[in-house]
Amino acid sequence: MIPTVSVTRYVTPLREGGSLPGIVEADDLGTYVCKFRGAGQGVRVLVAEVIVGELARRIGLHTPDLVALDLDPEIARYEADEEVQDLLKASPGLNLGVDFLPGSFGFDGDLPAGAGEAAKVLWLDAFCANVDRTWRNPNLLFWHGDLWVIDHGAALYFHHGWSPGTRSDEGAPARFAAQPWSPQGHVFLDQAGALPAADAEIGALLTEDVLTDVLAQVPDAWLSETPEVGSPEQLRSTYVAFLAARLGTRQWLPQEVSA
Repeated sequence: MIPTVSVTRYVTPLREGGSLPGIVEADDLGTYVCKFRGAGQGVRVLVAEVIVGELARRIGLHTPDLVALDLDPEIARYEADEEVQDLLKASPGLNLGVDFLPGSFGFDGDLPAGAGEAAKVLWLDAFCANVDRTWRNPNLLFWHGDLWVIDHGAALYFHHGWSPGTRSDEGAPARFAAQPWSPQGHVFLDQAGALPAADAEIGALLTEDVLTDVLAQVPDAWLSETPEVGSPEQLRSTYVAFLAARLGTRQWLPQEVSA
């Protein structure tokens, strides 16, 4: 599982996003962007953040380190902002912490010469059905000269439709596997021609053992909030089944590339 640390201080909200993440400090002396379990999107967004972030790491992309932030809602007593108070009170227990990258700046369209990350980012977003890497919201940072991918909560849409019959529905992973993904509006749409080479490289990296290890990073506390699908271990197996099925086909690659 990703490391667990405790929040010691809420610093400031980040009002760019609708879920009102905030900068916090923790007892490991780290500074994190905290994504709250009590935000409107719920814990499944946090699960997607961990899964896709860890997949990004496995395929060689830069992405911030993640931790589980143990939050005592009593910390809300020291906040004057009522909206922040309500969010802190609604988020006891484990929240997601994304390592804060001081001095980083947003992607402006320029890539270093010879950079090969762009096609990998496009591949990852297609594989995970991520719809949130457009020019309006690239979710990319530059830090120390490297491209970093962030904010993956909009990926893995299928888990928002979990139902009591999900695990016994043998066709569900196959339906996700066959679901096409449109690159329209993606910041790296012009990299589609490089996808075959990226696919050949990445396909050899993401084995079922790797997928299983990726799911092992997700805290039980977030998975136990979907009891209708089963225990945390059963739910991990369900995620692996969906992702492994998608890896077994290339119908999700943009048509002009997969053809």
